Amino acid sequence: MIRHCVFVQFHDDVTKTQRDQLYQRLASLQSVVPGMLNSHFGENVSPESLAKGFNDGFIIDFSDAAARDAYLAHPEHKAAGQALVALLQHGIDSLIVFDLEISEEI
Repeated sequence: MIRHCVFVQFHDDVTKTQRDQLYQRLASLQSVVPGMLNSHFGENVSPESLAKGFNDGFIIDFSDAAARDAYLAHPEHKAAGQALVALLQHGIDSLIVFDLEISEEI
């Protein structure tokens, strides 16, 4: 399984409604991308103060790398990605993407 982790720094004036609409748009890809298993979206709630300004994020699980790659290439993902970057404090520089390969053995 591939766990696709994305962390973002939204502009201060981006509303919860705007974030939720964007996240719903991404979550809806589950119905058209085979192997997209689930997704979780939300604000950083860590008490550790180590987020370095990354105030929101999401995780999407894929059955394998091929499913993740199909998601990345999907036109709706590309459009949603552009919409996401437009809402970020410093454009693409306010975005971290980190994918983990999750083994069932752990």
